[in-house]
Amino acid sequence: MPKAVVVRATGGPDVLEFTDVEAKSPGAGELLVDVAAAGVNFIDCYHREGRYPLPTPFGLGLEGSGRVSAVGSDVTGFAVGDRVAWSQSLGSYAEQAVVRAGDAVPVPDGVDDDTAAALLLQGLTAHYLVASTYPVQKGDTVLVHAAAGGVGLLLVQLAKARGARVIGTVSTEAKEALAREAGADEVIRYDLTDFAPEVRRLTDGVGVAAVYDGVGATTFDGSLASLKPRGVLALFGASSGAVPPVDPQRLNQAGSVYLTRPSLGAHVATREELEWRAGELFAAIADGSLTVRIGGRYPLAEARRAHEDLEGRRTTGKLLLVP
Repeated sequence: MPKAVVVRATGGPDVLEFTDVEAKSPGAGELLVDVAAAGVNFIDCYHREGRYPLPTPFGLGLEGSGRVSAVGSDVTGFAVGDRVAWSQSLGSYAEQAVVRAGDAVPVPDGVDDDTAAALLLQGLTAHYLVASTYPVQKGDTVLVHAAAGGVGLLLVQLAKARGARVIGTVSTEAKEALAREAGADEVIRYDLTDFAPEVRRLTDGVGVAAVYDGVGATTFDGSLASLKPRGVLALFGASSGAVPPVDPQRLNQAGSVYLTRPSLGAHVATREELEWRAGELFAAIADGSLTVRIGGRYPLAEARRAHEDLEGRRTTGKLLLVP
């Protein structure tokens, strides 16, 4: 029997159960994939905790890469043996996963399985943030929180490629070095200083055009205070906890700024949009203008340790589970 990581009751990392599951078959419009690697993301922690509720029991994980082993009816464009990657298929922490064909993208030659699994969910997130949520223009100054994390490192690179000046925040000296290596022009150690006044100093009091904030509760107030008039706060995650309800009058007081809470699903809602974003990411990987840092590879059986390390901020870059 194939094995997978299952959540029977929500809670901490200890609820993750590595267990035998029934062998699966693809239905109409689906692919059965032998998983080569599964990506670990904060949204997996939210599902495990019940912050984003799902009916229990459920298989964890949304993202992975692998090789198609069976094709369901009504599927076109994919065949047994094809290498694919995906970012929106629950149950990806598994030796075998059933993936909707509409959520899968072909993996080009020259992109290995680990890179494909590490790129898609966080890469698509970074892409929609800089290309759609606030389309970065040459000469913009933007702020990227957790700039040495999986999304953060990609955001820094993509924003720089569009001509931005990038200010990053990090919590350790080692993470500062990684953010600078990715191209950050300025890096603020928010464990040592209050980042909002430092952003104002670095921008001669003007503020930034956009803040890309995946941290949430601990950074939200400072993010608002870092924006220039009519700037955009893109709150795309909450690794430090959920942001309390916000009085809209605060947006007026901050300078007629914009607050948005975007999601990946809304930005890959059509096949055309998914292919556009994934295609640009794979092309950037191929030409060397984008690199993916894999910060840790864990056996699938050690999903609990991967979650503990991620939530304990002991990691940089992307974490993978390998069956």
